[in-house]
Amino acid sequence: MSAPTPPPAGDPLSVGLTAPSTTGPGATGPTTPAPATTAPTTPTPTTTAPARERHAGRTIGRSLALALLVFATVVLVLFVVFNTQTVDISLVFGNVDAPLVLALLIAAALGGLLVWLAGLVRRARRRNR
Repeated sequence: MSAPTPPPAGDPLSVGLTAPSTTGPGATGPTTPAPATTAPTTPTPTTTAPARERHAGRTIGRSLALALLVFATVVLVLFVVFNTQTVDISLVFGNVDAPLVLALLIAAALGGLLVWLAGLVRRARRRNR
């Protein structure tokens, strides 16, 4: 660390910041100049774009949707495990004997397809606004 340079004579900012005189009344001997104290500098914020903040509502909504998806999956798996008998399924063009597990899986897949298509329609409407 180097010693601070003395301010130029007549500088209005240097009033009261000089070392006491070593000569004259009350002088106790040679003194060293007091080290200049400066306030700690804090970094100035830059003018870059602020960091993207996460919205709490959006995060809670996604967490809730994920929890509901997990719950529905668990319930579907329990239905599949406990319903192993064969059932008669009446279709528009005829009747079919199929395991109840297969009927439940087909119904779940068709329900998922309807939800996916409804989401596509919703996004398309929002994009066209």
